[in-house]
Amino acid sequence: MGRVICVGLGPGDPDLMSLRAYRLISSARQVAFFRKAGRAGQARQIVEGMLCEGVHELAMEYPVTTEIPVSDPEYNRLLAAFYDDWAARLADLARTEDVVVLCEGDPFFYGSFMHLQSRLEGRAEVEIVPGITGMSGCWTASGQPITWGDDVLTVLTATLPEEDLARRAGDSDALVVMKIGRNLPKLRRALARAGRLSDAWLVERGTMPGQSVRRLEEVEGPVPYFSIALVHGQGRRP
Repeated sequence: MGRVICVGLGPGDPDLMSLRAYRLISSARQVAFFRKAGRAGQARQIVEGMLCEGVHELAMEYPVTTEIPVSDPEYNRLLAAFYDDWAARLADLARTEDVVVLCEGDPFFYGSFMHLQSRLEGRAEVEIVPGITGMSGCWTASGQPITWGDDVLTVLTATLPEEDLARRAGDSDALVVMKIGRNLPKLRRALARAGRLSDAWLVERGTMPGQSVRRLEEVEGPVPYFSIALVHGQGRRP
């Protein structure tokens, strides 16, 4: 009897991966990873050179990413069928051997594997190896602490409606905004409404080659979907 082991790879720099993650990846005979069709897959690129000889690779290609809105019922239908199919395939493989699933950042923090985990319940033994989150890598790249003293940190996704983004941005001391991409203009407007735009930074490819840290108000776009915006807290200090 095997297991489905989801391994958090951290924010992108392979050196920030845990020893446990590395040991599991380098000895795995079955490795699965998410990617957009036609792409190498960021998770797979992070582990380049770590896989053992003869490993069987399973590329789990999303049927849709940004081609249609997330509010479209077809979006949910396609992704639900995708996760159903891969949960069944992974459970079948795990009957006889371990399967390592790669996940950027931490699997339980906006990770795609969560959708598989819920479907694997009762069908296979599942183990999760945590990883450093992408946002942690990004605020470290900014060179400033994200929170001080009693600061309240709010994590948002830029896919939220503009009104919600502006309200929550105005109510918190420190902000992390994820999943930006084509939502950048909406995020800029929301931060401006909340009076936070001049304090916001945008980190692209945090901890990876090509890393960029810029003031968000100076960025016109386009930017990658997995860019992260930061507003640092300025709370109680000694």
